[in-house]
Amino acid sequence: MTRPSPVIVRWLILLALLVFWELFPRTGAIPELFLPPLSKVAAVLMKDWREYASELSVTLYEVAFAMLIACGAGILAGALVGGIALLRNLLLPVFSSLYAVPIVILYPIFTAWFGIGSQSKIIFAGVYGFFPVMLSTAAGIRTIDAQLLLAARSMGATLPQQITRVIIPASIPTILTGLRLGGALTIIGVVVSEMLTSAAGIGYLVTRYRTILDSPHVFGAIVMILLLSILFDTFARAIERRTMVWQTAGRRLKEGEQEPIAAPVPAPV
Repeated sequence: MTRPSPVIVRWLILLALLVFWELFPRTGAIPELFLPPLSKVAAVLMKDWREYASELSVTLYEVAFAMLIACGAGILAGALVGGIALLRNLLLPVFSSLYAVPIVILYPIFTAWFGIGSQSKIIFAGVYGFFPVMLSTAAGIRTIDAQLLLAARSMGATLPQQITRVIIPASIPTILTGLRLGGALTIIGVVVSEMLTSAAGIGYLVTRYRTILDSPHVFGAIVMILLLSILFDTFARAIERRTMVWQTAGRRLKEGEQEPIAAPVPAPV
């Protein structure tokens, strides 16, 4: 008996969850206030799709700019901290300690500095996702083969050229791991900040309908957040597959160069 493929198993698990979501509230096993049936949530999404699309566009705008801060600044700072020994010894313990601080408790400070508009949410979510990207980049750079840097220096590469041409490409797998984690934290940061102080966005919809106990609309907003997270994960996996091709090609080339060539066996006289 052949085992089903992992893809089929995943789809079966998803189908079972959707069936349970529809049946449990219908049978009264779970009150509809806590979990409305899937069909009611789908009906709400179809009925008020303009409202959800409008609020989702606000959230996407904030997530996009926050990811620029988290990923751009995170990769640059990680490259500098991981590549320069002096900065690594001075700053890496500081960043590691700051990563352990729950950033959510600092959100009131962000609202005091930048107001309650989109600016505070973008900067808060950017800082929220900055630390895993920076720490992963720094950790990946420390594992780079020293021969690559030695070869770059011997050919006269400057520090910016070493960072952009050698250090970052060689540490891409570790950087991508940090990007996936940092991107997920960025989405969480935007939604949480919208839930705390906002008049727009998907997080605002969750808070607004939660206060009037409208569970189908609340779960409709949660479905939008799940779709946003799945889209980001799919995008990150696509980039990972692309870079894995480069990594595999590089390893094959290196193995091909290092493969010893068998010497011809002299013919017996």
